[in-house]
Amino acid sequence: MISSMISRKLTIRLCTLLSLGMFGGAPAWGQPGGPKPVVVTAVVEQEIAAGQTFVGTITPVRTAAVGSAVDGRVAEFPVNEGDFVRAGQPLAQLLTATINLEIEAAESELELRQYEHAELKNGSLKEEIDQARAAMLSAQAVQEYQLKRLGRAEELFQRNALNSEELQLILSQKIKADQDYNQSVAHFQLIEQGPRQERIQQAEAQVKIQQAIVDKLKDQLVKHTMKAPFDGYISTEHTELGQWVQRGELVAEVIALDQVDVLAYVPERAIRFVKKGQQVQVEIPALPEHLFIGTVELIIPQADVQARTFPVKVRVDNTITEDGPLIKSGMMVRVTLPTGELRKSLIVPKDAIVLGLGQKIVYVVVPGTAGQPPTVRPVPVTLGTTAGDGIVVQGELSATDQVVIRGNDRLRPGQPIAISQTVPATPPTENGVAPN
Repeated sequence: MISSMISRKLTIRLCTLLSLGMFGGAPAWGQPGGPKPVVVTAVVEQEIAAGQTFVGTITPVRTAAVGSAVDGRVAEFPVNEGDFVRAGQPLAQLLTATINLEIEAAESELELRQYEHAELKNGSLKEEIDQARAAMLSAQAVQEYQLKRLGRAEELFQRNALNSEELQLILSQKIKADQDYNQSVAHFQLIEQGPRQERIQQAEAQVKIQQAIVDKLKDQLVKHTMKAPFDGYISTEHTELGQWVQRGELVAEVIALDQVDVLAYVPERAIRFVKKGQQVQVEIPALPEHLFIGTVELIIPQADVQARTFPVKVRVDNTITEDGPLIKSGMMVRVTLPTGELRKSLIVPKDAIVLGLGQKIVYVVVPGTAGQPPTVRPVPVTLGTTAGDGIVVQGELSATDQVVIRGNDRLRPGQPIAISQTVPATPPTENGVAPN
């Protein structure tokens, strides 16, 4: 049984090798292993500024050191180094029991001030006005009674039926009745008119003052929660659960890696050739199977006075996977920047570059003979500067060659192809200068 299984495996392996053309056989046109349809274009020769490769370092586009705005003890710290966080996601939470009690008391005081203001603004109740009117009428009745009483007393005094002391007593009671009536009239008018505008404004000011106190306490409560300022990754932890932090003390650092910057230093003799907006080639030794194209984002016009080099930042779009960012902060990179005068160069589209096995190749079309379909020949190349959508390459190429730009991912040396489309070669640059 074992020998039959081995024989079956050998047979399968032999058939596979035959289908791949490992023994010199070529698949027939139109058969399952026949010519592979591809899209090709011509190699372009044009004058392009010479390039030089610089070693750089990957840095995050944004870095935030998140600190505490208040003093307090860490009650929650739900993140760890390497975690992905969304903008606004809590990083640390301080104890808030005391400030919650202060907010509750301040809100109750605010509610009291609001009721006082509303009472003054709404004016007097109908019942209060009726009560004041009744008191005024009562005082008026007493005043009229005392007036008549005083008149009778004066007649009696004229007839010597009442002494002066009794007359003075009745007179004083009449005066008191007049004052009570005047006071009741004034009180009625105040009740009828309602509170003064100044008192209403004072009450309104008290409401605003208390509202500001409540807002301040709530702002302090918000500051008890440290949140991520943007989408990113936790790069450093500066605190732990239960630790006391002071205002301004760091709790965590967040870095954004959806895009990354390549920081390279260009000598002063070459910096004049580097322009903002240029597309340049970026190679990351740790990711040899990927080819990255970046854009010159920033040229810092302050040189290192010892090395006479200028910092240049090249921005590269990152790829985020389930395992995290493909390009990680701190990785070493090689970036090719234009650093010289114009010279003739060969340019191929970026899609023509095939990565793998530690080298970069392009598949050159070899015309067929005697009715045979064309085939492909792999040519190792060295990449230079970018030029529009193309890349300067060095290798066994000429301006008369055609290269495969689609369908080249699984080609084999000498494999027959069927050219389904020939894309016209368009000069990628204008006047020999890479477009900004």
